[in-house]
Amino acid sequence: MASQTVTLDVRNPRTGQADHTISVSSRDEVAAKAARLRENQRVWEAMGVAERCGIMARWLGEVKKSAMAIGEADAVDTGGCHTSYIQGFITMGNIGGWLEDAPKAFADLEWQGMSSSMPTVEVESQVVAYPVTGVISPWNAPLMLALLDAIPALFAGSAVLLKPSEVTPRVIEALFETVRAVPELAAVFDYVTGPGDVGQAVIAQSDTICFTGSVPTGRKVAVACAERLIPCNLELGGKDPCIVTASADLERAATAVLRGAVYATGQVCYSIERVYVQEEVHDEFVALLAEKAQEVRLNSDNPRAGHIGPFTFAPQAEIVQRHIADAVAKGATVVTGGEVEDIAGGLYLRPTVLTGVTHEMEIMQDETFGPCIPVMSYGDEEEAIRLANDTHFGLTASVIAGSAEEAKAIGKRINAGGIFLQDTFLTFAKLRTFGSDSFGWSGYGAPRIGPESLRRFLRRKSLLTQTGPVADIRNDHHLGEGK
Repeated sequence: MASQTVTLDVRNPRTGQADHTISVSSRDEVAAKAARLRENQRVWEAMGVAERCGIMARWLGEVKKSAMAIGEADAVDTGGCHTSYIQGFITMGNIGGWLEDAPKAFADLEWQGMSSSMPTVEVESQVVAYPVTGVISPWNAPLMLALLDAIPALFAGSAVLLKPSEVTPRVIEALFETVRAVPELAAVFDYVTGPGDVGQAVIAQSDTICFTGSVPTGRKVAVACAERLIPCNLELGGKDPCIVTASADLERAATAVLRGAVYATGQVCYSIERVYVQEEVHDEFVALLAEKAQEVRLNSDNPRAGHIGPFTFAPQAEIVQRHIADAVAKGATVVTGGEVEDIAGGLYLRPTVLTGVTHEMEIMQDETFGPCIPVMSYGDEEEAIRLANDTHFGLTASVIAGSAEEAKAIGKRINAGGIFLQDTFLTFAKLRTFGSDSFGWSGYGAPRIGPESLRRFLRRKSLLTQTGPVADIRNDHHLGEGK
């Protein structure tokens, strides 16, 4: 008898109601899809990067046709984040960028020449793609973060099995309408749906894993990959600081900090979550920040209007409210915002500025992932750096000072992979330049941005050819005897 299909209801973040359903992929379905991808990947890799680029260019054309529909689906998933409506165009930029970068990335991996240690041996490099890359993506920025890994993997010659978050599946369904329009791509790019155990099934069938999500789940992914002795690349979030010095333009600093903290409702891994301001300008900065924060509007009446939307994932609102309550109970003061509001079923939080915070509070230690801006004063530069580095995380950090030179001197001493100077939220500026590593709990593995990120999906081989006489074991005893 055929097994019964298991379904899962999907909540709409604007209404709080379940208005969509997905089928939960069984372990057998995951295994079958992975086996099909593995078989088809041989042809995909054998094409070479030039032919793959031709196919990906055709996919780019299909995405262009559906760019608006993809954005609309992403907006329903997230509740109307600013960038949701342009996700189709962001995807086009992602594909188009790799059309330019992939051939050169492969060329940079090529090497052929004579060995410097054994001059009669010719050395030639070869790169081989992992057959199946498993991508497990999160509910925030659901399309962008899924494709940040999937697209370069495909250019590298790997097949990709994607497990999107069950919280935001609509946009992936819209994307795969474009994938199916390119049969060669559909043969090596597929997805499965469901909760965490479906992700476990993907790990069991993949040759390498890319995961974006929380630290607790990331640990489980790392253990599962270690048990199978397969590599994994993890991005696990942040608790990103911003240092504002006494010499900074406070108007500029307040504007940058507000955007960096509350953009996309603060549901961004590199959102500003801790602000350290030199004590002599602390009060002036907080006053400016609070004034600007009170001008930020919710998009509850119109998803295309307003500045910030609802929480995409309802349980996240509970975490954020708990962090605020913990801070207040330990002596913090809420200057603006502070209460999650239920508006027509959607859960919203206005930009929440807190003062009087300390590192004994959850809001200064654990990832909040909401539009909260805890501000703490510091005495001198050494204290600011110590506070910024007092964290398990190390994804990004920002420094806003009186000059770029002053900011850079401080930034070089902060333990984070991306340091934004004289602004916040600059991570997209390095997309096609070079990648950076994560520090602490923020991630594990090779950089996922920049041309070298293609290397995550390739294994490098060396072909060694002896062009001279072979060594004779009968002469080995003469070595070291001066003869």
